[in-house]
Amino acid sequence: MAEQRDGFWDRSADKVAKVGGSWPFIFGFFIFLMAWVGTNSIFLAKSSSAFDPYPYIFLNLVLSMLAAIQAPIIMMSQNRQAEKDRIAASHDYEVNLRSEIEILSVQEKLDILRNEQHVTLLDQQQEILALLRDIKGRDA
Repeated sequence: MAEQRDGFWDRSADKVAKVGGSWPFIFGFFIFLMAWVGTNSIFLAKSSSAFDPYPYIFLNLVLSMLAAIQAPIIMMSQNRQAEKDRIAASHDYEVNLRSEIEILSVQEKLDILRNEQHVTLLDQQQEILALLRDIKGRDA
């Protein structure tokens, strides 16, 4: 139901959060960082003209920009997921409440049947006692 109302940007935020929070992304990004550092270190060692020499200021800028963009997108996705969870919890509560009402109704019906059985058993017991007295009175 909530999926139908999701817009392009909502779905995009979910996809970014899904990819950004995965092990393949972490491993891929680690490989990218090692390649960046390795390539620049090799160029610096060979010709002292690396694209981004140590301490890798441009890489730091790129990482900061990535974090500045990725963090709010992931938070938007988390907020959307939290809203979906609240809706699901509300539905679960309603279902549980209806179930409890049905259980109470069944319990009430069982109590009525049990009371009817008790009355029937007491009546039968009275009849049996009356018959036993009658038999005892004949024997005496």
